[in-house]
Amino acid sequence: MLAVNTNTASAVTHNALTKTSRALNTALERLSTGQRINSANDDAAGLAITSRMTSQVLALGAGYQSGL
Repeated sequence: MLAVNTNTASAVTHNALTKTSRALNTALERLSTGQRINSANDDAAGLAITSRMTSQVLALGAGYQSGL
């Protein structure tokens, strides 16, 4: 007869380690780039606003360079 045992403590520990690892990776990404928003996953609305503002700043800079 086949017996199947589940190591619940190991499963809980594995889930906690996975969650902590993801949090660490996110923190390291933010530290290495110096930005609060690195992807849409962080803050989709904030990323959209930032992208729009960046485009406007670049357009103003291009207009300034061309003498407008």
